[in-house]
Amino acid sequence: MKDQTITLAAICQTAHLVQQVSRTGQIDEDALKVLLNSITITSPENTLAVYGGKLENIKQGLELLIIHLGNSSSNHANSKVKDPELIRYIINLINLERKLIKQPKQLAQLSKRIDDSKRQLEHYSITSETLMSNFASIYSDIISPLGARIQVTGEPNILKQTVNQYKIRALLLAGIRSAVLWRQVGGKRRNILFSRGKIIKTAQQLLNTI
Repeated sequence: MKDQTITLAAICQTAHLVQQVSRTGQIDEDALKVLLNSITITSPENTLAVYGGKLENIKQGLELLIIHLGNSSSNHANSKVKDPELIRYIINLINLERKLIKQPKQLAQLSKRIDDSKRQLEHYSITSETLMSNFASIYSDIISPLGARIQVTGEPNILKQTVNQYKIRALLLAGIRSAVLWRQVGGKRRNILFSRGKIIKTAQQLLNTI
């Protein structure tokens, strides 16, 4: 449950950062770095290692998880801050990952393209435009064709800017990475519905250790 909560929190955090970019054109560079790095960490020692080995790196995601899985009727304060758009992004990422795992050719291609990206890290930083455009093209070439595209909404002038398009697609690829990991540690869509209480409790326990 701890690993499932960590990976689900990372998906929430990804969705939130996508919103930040699409609405404001701004993003927390450290948070971006953590999620982009997660794409390249394909043989981790443990789940948290994918996110830099620190719970602080997904703190915002844990908080969002508690808010959005909480029971609105019993917690009126939380009902005000639930964001349907954020929930839509999370569900879309999980659904896209389910389509991906049924396509062995695309999975193999994805693995190869990510390995190619790792080699570029010798020459460019993870948040460089070179790497972000690379991650964005991986998302466009391999993930987007799998099904209904994730419709990102925001400020049209911001969404028109190429650098923001790169960031959004690179983040969505990071979201797919977390969704893959979530499934690998036993995450299932029905868990979100039937184990909400356990997930919220675990998220709160993890937050208390930060």
